[in-house]
Parts: sequence; structure tokens; C-alpha cells
Amino acid sequence: MSDMLKLILPLAVLQLILIVAALVDLSKVRRTNGPKWIWAIIILFSSLLGSVAYFLFGRRSD
Repeated sequence: MSDMLKLILPLAVLQLILIVAALVDLSKVRRTNGPKWIWAIIILFSSLLGSVAYFLFGRRSD
């Protein structure tokens, strides 16, 4: 296995886990800051940044 693949593979798996976790959380939470469908698009198309943005700004704490 090449050195580059050893670096990229764990990061890709971590990114996929974060995206899935964000989408699962989005489907279970009742209220978000903004429409859920917009957050789903942001999570899916912005990859890592979209997932992080959802966990930082999208969830409501009420």
C-alpha cells in the first residue's frame, strides 16, 4: 500500500462516518436552525465542512 493511500483512506473513512452521523442526527432531531432539507444538501455536497457546520450551527439546543 502506498504512503499516500495510507494517509487518505483513514481520512476518507472518518469523513464518511461524520457525514452519516450528521444525516442520522438530522433525521432524528425535531428542530434545526433552518429547514432540514437545506441542511441535508449542505451535509451531502459540502462533505466535511457541511457536517461540521451542521453540528456547530444547525442543531438547536432547546
